Amino acid sequence: MKVSVFIATSVDGYIARKGGEIDWLEQANQLVPEGEDCGYQDFMEGIDLLVMGRKTFEQVLSFGMWPYAKPVLVLSREKREVPEDLIGKVSFSSEEPGELYERLVAEGTRRIYIDGGYTIQQFLGEGLVTDLVITKIPILLGGGISLFGALECDIRLRHVWTKAYDFGFVQSKYELVSAVDPDDAI
Repeated sequence: MKVSVFIATSVDGYIARKGGEIDWLEQANQLVPEGEDCGYQDFMEGIDLLVMGRKTFEQVLSFGMWPYAKPVLVLSREKREVPEDLIGKVSFSSEEPGELYERLVAEGTRRIYIDGGYTIQQFLGEGLVTDLVITKIPILLGGGISLFGALECDIRLRHVWTKAYDFGFVQSKYELVSAVDPDDAI
């Protein structure tokens, strides 16, 4: 099963301000020409399930309209009820990433999309992410919620492609090669 990340960051690697605000991303999206989605729709067509953390789910709920046509699984340690208007679209799980991965493989899931900083970090930490598409937005935040946070070991990536957009976004795709303990690195 493929485990994919598709996310935007500031040039200095933050996905949100310290309080979780993404106003800078909403402002940057105003620069995107109508009809351009930076490959998001094509990416979503190949996804079976979107897995996100509780904080990301709550952020998405604040947008008003539910943006996903694919099923969404929210990882949360707290017991949660699915909002009535999202029954059949959203489910909750308290499974750890490895446990969830094994269950989804057994169910025949081919590709999942991981969203949310902490959730991405958990899946990376367990060596489950297969590829990342990272779109750099031309802004420096100087602090906030880091996409990767502290890593317990180096994670080697293979560059697949990079695309620069006229409106300033730079998008790159990487595949994970391996995790390497820094003490073992050359």
